[in-house]
Amino acid sequence: MKRIMLIGSGGSGKSTLARELGEKLNNPVYHLDVLFWKPNWVGVEKDEQQKVQKSLVQKSAWIIDGNYSGTMDIRLEAADTIIFLDIPPTVCTYRALKRMITYRNRRRPDMGEGCEEHFDIGFLKWVWSYPKEKRPGILKKLQQLQHKQIIQLRSPKQVKTFLETM
Repeated sequence: MKRIMLIGSGGSGKSTLARELGEKLNNPVYHLDVLFWKPNWVGVEKDEQQKVQKSLVQKSAWIIDGNYSGTMDIRLEAADTIIFLDIPPTVCTYRALKRMITYRNRRRPDMGEGCEEHFDIGFLKWVWSYPKEKRPGILKKLQQLQHKQIIQLRSPKQVKTFLETM
């Protein structure tokens, strides 16, 4: 496990798991939200996202958290391990709401500069619809991969157990 990709719904715990894995494995951690959001929630263009990710995946060891489905194949191809946090939408929605309250009007550590946390109903709808809208496509992509370690964690308890056994 040297090149680890974490994917999952907002609120699934990607950034937290990435940080914890980074500490345990002594691997550098890259949060795509830090890299792909400019101040005031201005997104980085897809061609720049591709350029950044192609550069990151050339490194010998990394942990990258984030979805960004338009550039996901870059990470899928380069990763030796893919961790899919397949956490129920009730848990993810609760965590996303908690995060909005906890960091209200402040930047989260895993977010780009100038992107203060705020209440975002569109994001909450995306989190809630993730299992129906995004999950099937991710599972299909993961089934097509060969010679990769795929880890699908379906609950906070499974995530905790996974970390404890590392």
